[in-house]
Amino acid sequence: MALDGVFLYALDCELKNSILNSRVDKVNQPERDEVVLTFRGGNAPGKLVISASANYPRAHFTKISKPNPNQPPMFCMVLRKYLIGSRVVDVKQINGDRILVIQFESSDELGFDSVYSLIIEIMGRHSNITLVRNRDNIVMDSIKHITPDINSFRSLYPNIEYVYPPASTKLNPMDFTYSAFQKYINENNITFEKDTAFCNVFSGVSKPLSRYIYNTIKRNELVADGEESNSVFSYLTHFFSSLSNCNFMFLLFMDELNNYKDFYCSDIYEDYKKIEVHTASELLDRFYYEKDKQDRLNQKSSDLHKLVTNNVDRCIKKQHILEKTLTECKTKDKYQLYGELLTANIYNIQHGSSSIEVLNYYSDNGETINIPLDITKSASENVQSYYKKYNKLKKSEEAALLQLEHNNEELDYLQSVLTNISNCDNYIEIQEIRNELMETGYIRFRKLTKKNKTKQTKPLHYVSSDGNDIYVGKNNIQNDFLTLKFADKRDIWFHTKNIPGSHVIVKADKPVSEKTLEEAATIAAFYSKGKDSSKVAVDYTEIRNVKKPSGAKPGMVIYYTNKTIYAEPKEPKKE
Repeated sequence: MALDGVFLYALDCELKNSILNSRVDKVNQPERDEVVLTFRGGNAPGKLVISASANYPRAHFTKISKPNPNQPPMFCMVLRKYLIGSRVVDVKQINGDRILVIQFESSDELGFDSVYSLIIEIMGRHSNITLVRNRDNIVMDSIKHITPDINSFRSLYPNIEYVYPPASTKLNPMDFTYSAFQKYINENNITFEKDTAFCNVFSGVSKPLSRYIYNTIKRNELVADGEESNSVFSYLTHFFSSLSNCNFMFLLFMDELNNYKDFYCSDIYEDYKKIEVHTASELLDRFYYEKDKQDRLNQKSSDLHKLVTNNVDRCIKKQHILEKTLTECKTKDKYQLYGELLTANIYNIQHGSSSIEVLNYYSDNGETINIPLDITKSASENVQSYYKKYNKLKKSEEAALLQLEHNNEELDYLQSVLTNISNCDNYIEIQEIRNELMETGYIRFRKLTKKNKTKQTKPLHYVSSDGNDIYVGKNNIQNDFLTLKFADKRDIWFHTKNIPGSHVIVKADKPVSEKTLEEAATIAAFYSKGKDSSKVAVDYTEIRNVKKPSGAKPGMVIYYTNKTIYAEPKEPKKE
């Protein structure tokens, strides 16, 4: 992903045109490594989100809102103290690298003007956001504290002097001369035989951009060595100068399945489909929103996923044990037969015999059978021994069958919870699943305080092409509500056949067409464990045919008189 120094230059141009001379109105920190600044009086197209995420560090405007924690983190409080009401006086990029500085002017406690710099380092897992007081270069706070134990070159925590990351010796792509270019190549023994060579020459140039430059030079047969290296230099100066004049083309690159693969401020890929957008912020917002959201949701739900997975493994292990027990219990009839045959021949058993040959009168062929005996037991004790084995295996079989039924029900429930976790779109839905697991006893119940109580989400709502309302449960509590309380007995109920999934309800207050049935089946297939399959079997029936067994876990129902549609899972368009 090419959020390199060149793309950051494009972002720098956008920020200068949008927030210079505007004032900070709000500061929030929805994530532990992400802050959001809201401005007033400028041309900002939305809130400025600044992320120091190890996976997706970035800075751009966004119109997407996230819920904020009840208690703001310390870094957020520091930013509010020094930046709210301050005016943006400068935005600059440091030496063409991935460091962006936004300077704010505000009045201190005594009424004197002070300047603070918000330094944004977009450097992968080393990304950080730091507030620095300009007059003495002191760190007010940073979103990630770096101690000498972590980094021996520099530290980042309050009340120490700020030190920039190690300065790059590479050339600034937006400001370099032919002599400097030639000198750098010679001193560092750089040849242009590899497509990543330009990463080693210019700061802030990513590998995808380097490959694009290399392929263009190779295609045009430009020479990079000796006196003719001027032709490469001419191409490079022309390419970078066009970007330095804010001549950008913001492109999203997609594969054949329309999955986002990369983005850039220039057309550097030939093999991908392209979508052009208007601004760098719009590009980053579209590209990172789903990726970053899913990554953070996975982090938030990782403990739930691990808990449910461990219980699934426990159920599978128990299933194997019970099935092994049932296999062993299949021999019970043999012991019953031995007991009955020994009873019929009890007076023929000689004390101390290790076996006896008797006629099997249950056999149509009149064959004999050899029955082992315990020489330490009497004839009647041997008979009782076989009856005891038979009764023990019979009871074990009955218990195993009952336990296996309950175990399979629990396994189905846990599989449905895993599917619901994978379909979560926000933190509230994750919390609802956590509450569900508390109610079902998988998590120790904890009384929620007013601070911890979250607003309940509603089932998803769609409208079919023919105007029928379609509702989808996002967890088992919602599934029960839709099926058992919300739906009318004439409404149509959908669920994937034999695999975990959401309950889908089609309201039948108007005639339900075949097209609506197909659309509802597609939605049910998408919100199921089979969402990545090409075709999924979906059962549907009227609500009157759906029942919840007594004592069943949330979301677990039985149904009959159903029909089946084979649907292709597709994400529906939200209203």
